[in-house]
Amino acid sequence: MRVALSFRVNGKPVSAEVEPDTLLSTFIREQLRLTGTHVGCDTGQCGACTVLVDGRAVKSCNVLAAQMHGAEVTTIEGVTPADGSMHPMQAAFKACHGLQCGFCTPGMVMSAIDLVTHHPHGSEREIREGLEGNFCRCTGYQNIVKAIEQGAKAMGA
Repeated sequence: MRVALSFRVNGKPVSAEVEPDTLLSTFIREQLRLTGTHVGCDTGQCGACTVLVDGRAVKSCNVLAAQMHGAEVTTIEGVTPADGSMHPMQAAFKACHGLQCGFCTPGMVMSAIDLVTHHPHGSEREIREGLEGNFCRCTGYQNIVKAIEQGAKAMGA
């Protein structure tokens, strides 16, 4: 038995029928072909699959696509402005060398956008705590924290 759903992804309407157990991460990557959302653990522990659902960071490997009915989902592809430039948080990650291999970066950026949106003046400690569910095995986090602080300023926080 398939489930009909209708929601928006990166501002565009999406309608589909999915198996009831289809994960949002699977739907995004395999049906929508938006491969910027990475899957690292399938258990919600690494944060590489983080997207925004109605403006809040959600690990897409932990929710079902069918739960998105009526929601607004934003992936890393959806944060790029219409002119093709980088989102201020993406630009800050680049400028501050907040990435190395890049696997965790989409999830980090999405979590950072959520963090800054809801806690615009976070201290270094609050930023580190806000990233608790996102793992990076390359950078040691120092440059990621600097990138989020710079991104917050660029976002007007």
